[in-house]
Amino acid sequence: MLPECQLFGTVGCHLCEVAEAMLMEFVEREGLLVELVDIADDETWFEAYSLRIPVLRRVDTGAELAWPFSTEQVVALLR
Repeated sequence: MLPECQLFGTVGCHLCEVAEAMLMEFVEREGLLVELVDIADDETWFEAYSLRIPVLRRVDTGAELAWPFSTEQVVALLR
């Protein structure tokens, strides 16, 4: 089973939309659970991620991938 992940981004971020579209393949084909987290909702998230979004984060280990990331890098993160 794949680990649960979070995708940190915000509304109107084109790169976040691109990353979300890339991850939909994993959601649909592999059953990946991805929570979309809007960094504008929390000052801590905004401070941590505002210059790096989109960022994909594993919930269980805290391992992160900042954009740009490839499909191969996502696969490696999920292992």
